[in-house]
Amino acid sequence: MGTESLDKLAGTLVDSFFLERDRVLLEKLRELERVKRTKQELSRISGIHDDAVLDRLVALKVDPAVLAALEVLPLVLVAWADGEVDEKERHAVLDAAVHMEIAPDSVEYALLAQWLDQKPPPALAEAWSHYVRGLCAALGPAEREALRKELLGYAERIAAASGGLLGLGNRVSAAERRTLAELERAFRA
Repeated sequence: MGTESLDKLAGTLVDSFFLERDRVLLEKLRELERVKRTKQELSRISGIHDDAVLDRLVALKVDPAVLAALEVLPLVLVAWADGEVDEKERHAVLDAAVHMEIAPDSVEYALLAQWLDQKPPPALAEAWSHYVRGLCAALGPAEREALRKELLGYAERIAAASGGLLGLGNRVSAAERRTLAELERAFRA
């Protein structure tokens, strides 16, 4: 192999190296832009402006399309607290969703129905906790308390939807009480 061939090969290798490096840098730039757009959309939809909360929601892969359903996730968590969702709990969650202005023909409603069929991953509960903390920081005390009362009121009704023997006795299980207490703590953090 001659010097000219070696120079050409070296040039090709150098070009290849820089093309690969440029491709990697371009991918990183695209990812940063995607994260920025996602944070902007999450902020627009939720009213949350705290960068740390928005970063955490993005890290937890909370898509803006999931955000509305995330708002009522606590109802699903309470329904799943004892390890299964019965028909009364399912109906109570979907009815509460309609009262919270989630239309039955919406993507959010379909997502809730899916979460009632298959228990959502624990990361969603963490995402909700960050979401509600960020939302509470954006609300005044009266608005925050109204949101807490409304959401926990629905959650308590879900917990009481089934339980007790023949509808008598304590209708809220110990697991449901623990879940309700965890939800309450998210509003106080």
